[in-house]
Amino acid sequence: MDFFMQLLVGGLSTGFVYGLSAMGFVMIFKSSSVLNFAHGELIAIGAYFFLIFVTWAKLPLVLAFLFTLFACFLLGILIERIFLRPLIGENLIFVIMLTVGLAAMFRGLILLFWGGNLYTYPDFLPKALGVDRGIVHIPPVYMATLIIGIFFLIVFGIFFKFFSQGIYMRSVADNQRAALSLGVNVRRVFALSWAIAALVAGMSGVVLGVINGINVHNLSAIGLKVFPVVILGGLDSIIGAIIGGLIIGVLETFTGGYLSTSLRDVVPYIILVIILLVKPYGLFGLTEIERV
Repeated sequence: MDFFMQLLVGGLSTGFVYGLSAMGFVMIFKSSSVLNFAHGELIAIGAYFFLIFVTWAKLPLVLAFLFTLFACFLLGILIERIFLRPLIGENLIFVIMLTVGLAAMFRGLILLFWGGNLYTYPDFLPKALGVDRGIVHIPPVYMATLIIGIFFLIVFGIFFKFFSQGIYMRSVADNQRAALSLGVNVRRVFALSWAIAALVAGMSGVVLGVINGINVHNLSAIGLKVFPVVILGGLDSIIGAIIGGLIIGVLETFTGGYLSTSLRDVVPYIILVIILLVKPYGLFGLTEIERV
């Protein structure tokens, strides 16, 4: 029973990190219907930004974190302005292939400046933040992830439901041309969606860097693991991203604990295939019905 509970807590903690990473991916798809294949690299860039601010620039922790979020926000705006804005109104496959090229470019730049070495952050999270009661042990980093994730989940839920820019983002995702005809500033919506997605990806990179250290290959691989998470939860559902992450995290942990560690990384993609066959729109995705 102790082993089961430890696996359950560990799986939920890992799954929340996956869900937090997937939120940025959902932001892009929710506003533009684009699959962002550069998401893993954006996560890595956020981790390296924080490394620069907290270890090399020697900034205070809170200031380094805020600077990281701001730098990622600006990076998202620059990506949209330089690379994606010329493709507004074009076929979505062109934009998707562009993100593939951006992923290769970002990974190459990271390897050029930092190489493939493993970097670590200084231990800055207070031990009191963690939970250690009997058989339940939650490290401080996972508790911090839980708090940050719940905060952003509430903020994004309110943003998409009650704020005009959030409603505009949803309308652009449904139909770009119709949104343009109604006076929606599609360029501004795209810029905002990429900026927020880059900010969330950067925040995820910081969390993953604290947990596993910073390596471009490992962090980029998380971008691939986001696909099963968002397909399971629903490509356009922020709540689905969190729940999908929790499910994937628990299944991974129990597979590694009871079956085989070699199967651990395969489980998310098995789930991906099953979901695509049984429920292509995911657990919380919206089913589109087109009348002809």
